[in-house]
Amino acid sequence: MLKTLRDITQAVAAAQDLNSALALLVSQTKSAMATQCCSIYLLEGRKLILSATDGLLTDAVGLVKMSLSEGLVGLVAEREEAVNLADARQHPRFKEFIETEEDCYRAFLAVPIIYQKRILGVLVVQQIVARQFNEGEEAFLMTLAAQLAMAIRNLRMKDEVKTCSNQLHFTGTSAANGIAIAHALVLGGQIDLQQAETRTKNISSEEARLHTAIEACKDTLTSLSQRFDQEQDNEVVSIFSALLLLLDNASLGGEYIKEVRDGWCAVSAVSRVSLRYIEQFTQMQDLYLKERASDIRDLGQRVLRLLIEPERMEVDPEIPVILVTKEADATMLAEFPRQKLVGIVTEQGGVNSHAAILARALGVPAIIGVEGILNAGIDKKLLIINANRGQLLVSPSPTLINEYRHLISAEKALQHKYALELNLPAETIDGKRIHLYLNAGLLSSLASEIAEGSDGVGLYRTEIPFMLHQRFPSESEQIKVYKEVLDAASGRPVVMRTLDVGGDKPLSYFPINEENPFLGWRGIRLSLDHPELFLVQLRAMVHAGGEGEQLHILLPMVSSLDEIDQAKAYLEQAYFELKNDVNPNIVRPKLGIMLEVPALLYQLAEVARRVDFVSVGSNDLTQYLLAVDRNNPRVSTLYDCYHPGILRALKRARFDCWQYKLPVSVCGELAGEPIGVILLVAMGYDQLSMNQGSLAKINYLLRRVSHSDLSELLEMALTLTNGNEVRELVRCYFETRELGALLN
Repeated sequence: MLKTLRDITQAVAAAQDLNSALALLVSQTKSAMATQCCSIYLLEGRKLILSATDGLLTDAVGLVKMSLSEGLVGLVAEREEAVNLADARQHPRFKEFIETEEDCYRAFLAVPIIYQKRILGVLVVQQIVARQFNEGEEAFLMTLAAQLAMAIRNLRMKDEVKTCSNQLHFTGTSAANGIAIAHALVLGGQIDLQQAETRTKNISSEEARLHTAIEACKDTLTSLSQRFDQEQDNEVVSIFSALLLLLDNASLGGEYIKEVRDGWCAVSAVSRVSLRYIEQFTQMQDLYLKERASDIRDLGQRVLRLLIEPERMEVDPEIPVILVTKEADATMLAEFPRQKLVGIVTEQGGVNSHAAILARALGVPAIIGVEGILNAGIDKKLLIINANRGQLLVSPSPTLINEYRHLISAEKALQHKYALELNLPAETIDGKRIHLYLNAGLLSSLASEIAEGSDGVGLYRTEIPFMLHQRFPSESEQIKVYKEVLDAASGRPVVMRTLDVGGDKPLSYFPINEENPFLGWRGIRLSLDHPELFLVQLRAMVHAGGEGEQLHILLPMVSSLDEIDQAKAYLEQAYFELKNDVNPNIVRPKLGIMLEVPALLYQLAEVARRVDFVSVGSNDLTQYLLAVDRNNPRVSTLYDCYHPGILRALKRARFDCWQYKLPVSVCGELAGEPIGVILLVAMGYDQLSMNQGSLAKINYLLRRVSHSDLSELLEMALTLTNGNEVRELVRCYFETRELGALLN
């Protein structure tokens, strides 16, 4: 049965349109279950419509419609559970539709087709002889319906895109905020390295074709490297420099050509060389050599793209586009002229992928995890991307386009209005000073003008330079980056978090394969298991900090007191090594921990005796308290940082830190959201760290509220039952004070 399930599912998923897919489904299911009839009803609005059949009268397709309260098919959809009857005519909900000519059928088995809690339709099999379908048959049909749900949903969207006059709505996860309007440019995702092996007799022609692709690739990488070098994005430059070296004749470039001269076509040559060397390098024990497999893969996919679909990247630089792809890579995004790439939509990828990092650096709105978008047939269609809400609108109406254009203009006007007060202190009406810090990971987000808008850097993510390298950066390379960060902050405090990879932040050259990465080997756990890497980073940080007190070091993903003690010992070792060997006046930086593992909420008294400060990572703390993977689209709707239980935990943390005289800040996304800021300030938090784009808005907000008025609001919020009620409560508070525009 497993093979039959797979065959039917694959046949349906591979169909070109919904009608042909449904026809395949009913005929193959009828055959597999040896029944006389199989039909499928799809839900449109509140009506179930007969959409395909093998056994009923085909003229009834599209004509027979029923509400959820009608018939046995309606009963299945209404209850969202299977109905298995030996004689359907004996059931009180039986309703005969004369158009179908089904009066000869008695046995009836129907199961719902459900995708992410939403009923899509009902799959039905029938037989003439009255009998109960057995458990195996029922299980088969239910399994088939569950496996087909996504394919049917995607095919329906594709058909709707082709025929719709009204806009379609897709959702995903925001990776870089912003709104844009442009036409779609759909690229088929990353080129598969596994290509068919094809021989050629025209060696000279294939070699010339390969040479053209290699030179085009070199030109692109060189121009990108120069562009980012001029903009002093050294971390990004390193990506392209590493790939350029591999294109030399003495390296992979020469290997590609050698394969062609041995009689392989250009595509096969690049595929064979790439796969061969990736296999060799991934088996090596030396980490530096092992990491080269990632470079080989990136380069192979780039050269193959130039060979297979070169015209897809030859686009008019004057016409802006929203790139739609399976999983973008940094070089794909960077090669677009700045004025051309106005938005990014991907089916896969994480919020800290190379593409997402670069999108934020470029200021380009980006949405990830948009299921089925590649198969929706939206190439060249007009799109609206609203990455602030993780929304994508396809073929929007003229009215909606005008509304969004007004929204973009209004947003720009509001940002300008907020920015006018950016140089004024964030102080409430009744004189409560709130310190606003910046979350950063790229040097480009630490521009000089930010110095006047923030009180320092509350979270510098050191893993981002690691992610943008093709190997572990050396101690001298890290020192250079950390000094540049400290200099960019113009004497203000800088909190540098030690390497925090794993979970949704993998390193391509240090793969970690785990069944549950968010509860696995990440953050401080990885660093303590690799003291040779941890000590290099600590030495680089302390060295960069020099004789000043500007630098603070933050430990991520701490779950036990022992981890703090071990990390402190390594920091002491790094400090004394530098004090003895480099600078006797070097200063030991303050040490803090991220409060994101719930267990430490109950050990803050012991934590206070070990560290100098605490920074609450609201993103992971929420994830772990609610047991929700925030990057998993199946459960992402359950991730809610305004859940009253989360708010109570945050209030408890603030009270305990105050009780133990432990300085505390918040550096998660909550600290940059207007609703979150109001609640955090009400709890007593006076140090908030956020992304650059939130600074002006939050400063503007805080200068228009009274700290003393917020306590009652918080107490009301803590008595509510869910996050939506909390949002509505605070929204009403904003509206009564004419601050509603801050929430739009």
